[in-house]
Amino acid sequence: MLIFSTSDKGGTGRSVTSCNLAYRLCVSGRNVAYVDFDFGSPTAGALFEISEVERGTPRGDGMHSYLLGETGVAARVDVRADSDRHALRRLGPRAGKLVLLPGDEGGAEFLTADDAVVTRCAALLLALEQEFKVVIVDLSAGRSVALELALKATALPQLRSFTARWLIFHRWTRQHILAASGLVHGPHGLVQAGKECGHDPAELLESVRFVRTAVPSTTLHSSVERPAQAAWLLEQNAALRRLASVNQLGASTLLGETPVEPMLQWREQVILDMDVSAKIANEETAAAYTDLARKLLDNATWERF
Repeated sequence: MLIFSTSDKGGTGRSVTSCNLAYRLCVSGRNVAYVDFDFGSPTAGALFEISEVERGTPRGDGMHSYLLGETGVAARVDVRADSDRHALRRLGPRAGKLVLLPGDEGGAEFLTADDAVVTRCAALLLALEQEFKVVIVDLSAGRSVALELALKATALPQLRSFTARWLIFHRWTRQHILAASGLVHGPHGLVQAGKECGHDPAELLESVRFVRTAVPSTTLHSSVERPAQAAWLLEQNAALRRLASVNQLGASTLLGETPVEPMLQWREQVILDMDVSAKIANEETAAAYTDLARKLLDNATWERF
């Protein structure tokens, strides 16, 4: 299964949520590949706490170099073996593999997704899909060449038979809701760009789900000392739900949401069960990641009525 993570804006929690999904899938016994297609800012290594590739690989064998044909073999990093965080190395015998394909240190965004780059991208995704249960591709934000590259590659005959799902991340604000809707439904958005690449628009739209991040708890609103402020916060939450529904980000298109997490506000990283046990991270956040990981693979979740 191919999972593409994207967002219209930076700072949506796309990468940190995707890394946490990869971890939760690994813990559940799945073999997972995490591919860093955020070419201009390849920091997945930092999220998995692998100092050797925290800003991408310095050896010229990252995703950028591979797609340009400058190296024949893309770098792979075994997260469970190479993470500086000892707890990530001790996941137990029932956990699956978790492999990072990092970007290049000092890499840059592609200007165009030409045929040669698309062919190499498709070959990489095909090989990974056959080796791993889940392949998560973290794309650059916005209407990027990374998004175009993924759309063109998945439209090719050799990848059409495989399941591809698209996760659109956005924070729970008016601006982010409008931006996420535009990224999918707007001019030059995912659906239109996918059609131009050879995808069936209806089928492509069926494979899209939204993930709301850093959603404040309604119980927090009720605990606010000033009644007028609490009432205003609840009113704004209701207005955001109406706005999301109008802009086709309602319940039928929602994979799930994550709560505000103080731990991640201070440091973006993988939240382990031991962090919850130590009362460092909130149990609700870990539960949200686990639920998202389950829904990601649940075919019934992806059926619209």
